[in-house]
Amino acid sequence: MTDEQRLDWLRLIRSQNVGPRTFRALLNHFGGARAALAALPTLARRGGGTSTPQICSRDDAAREIEVAAKLGISLVALGEADYPRRLQMIDDAPPLIAIRGETSVLTLPLVAIVGSRNASAAGVKITERLTRGLCEAGFAIASGLARGIDAAAHRASIATGTVAVLAGGQDRVYPPEHIDLLDDILTTGAALTEMPLGWEPRARDFPRRNRLISGLSLGVVIVEAAKRSGSLITSRLALEQGREVFAVPGSPLDPRAEGTNSLIKQGATPVTEADDIISVLRPIMGTDLPAREQDSEDEEKAVEADPQPDDRARIVALLSPTPVSIDDLIRLSRTSPRIVRMVLLELEIAGRIERDGGGLVSIL
Repeated sequence: MTDEQRLDWLRLIRSQNVGPRTFRALLNHFGGARAALAALPTLARRGGGTSTPQICSRDDAAREIEVAAKLGISLVALGEADYPRRLQMIDDAPPLIAIRGETSVLTLPLVAIVGSRNASAAGVKITERLTRGLCEAGFAIASGLARGIDAAAHRASIATGTVAVLAGGQDRVYPPEHIDLLDDILTTGAALTEMPLGWEPRARDFPRRNRLISGLSLGVVIVEAAKRSGSLITSRLALEQGREVFAVPGSPLDPRAEGTNSLIKQGATPVTEADDIISVLRPIMGTDLPAREQDSEDEEKAVEADPQPDDRARIVALLSPTPVSIDDLIRLSRTSPRIVRMVLLELEIAGRIERDGGGLVSIL
């Protein structure tokens, strides 16, 4: 990728209402980031937007690249050699990721270990035991730098390499008391995020981070998770991405084990030692990653017709606050997949729809 292309990619993904899926759809339709940037105002207007979306300026993007380089941060684009191979296979892979530290750790087979922030002594102990066993077998560990189980997994794998996935920018470490831990991680491992420099993590950024944790990994191990826990979000995302899910069983009397015990009932592999994980993952490591499927947009690029007003009205009328699948929109609107996706793209740029997991969309 040339410097100019990287700059255009950064401008596009940093523009308002453009997420990873939207970014990919824009590139598929317009053939490049620069053409997509020029089309954003028109798309927003056709989608019913009341104002032009904020478009990242060339100066702001150039400044981010410059500051990142001074801090030792690489902005790696999807498809480049340093982009983690498993991460690039997920549906909403970030177009650009900011990586700091020893990037070689990202070439190792990764296992994610996540769990309760309010970890018990027993939870920390089993985390350390599992982590050491995995590292001795040649795996590296990915986690979210959170308090409790995440921190225990990172500390136990610093010597061999660990990956901290951040919810904020590389210069906005959360929680702040883990700045020293991150410094230790960077001596042998790496920190990774899709967020820009200066970005303070918000509540909704943590599920976004969690999809990267699972996306990087062969499998996800859950150690202590309450009934409503961010770790359970990670397990759900892992299943959607085709990753293995493991859970450490716990006492039925401990609320911190309620989520993990429930996962086991639903089919997650119970683990009490590292060999339980290794025996499942070893066969997977020997298989090649599948080639990314060609998008239907690519197949239909010869058809350049834009949606007509009646197409747009028919598709919008089918949307509601209740999530609906794109396949159902195509079937019920009796419109081509390309037209439906183009209307959804217009609505998204206008800030009128939300993309939910599993290919679902809802109107705001």
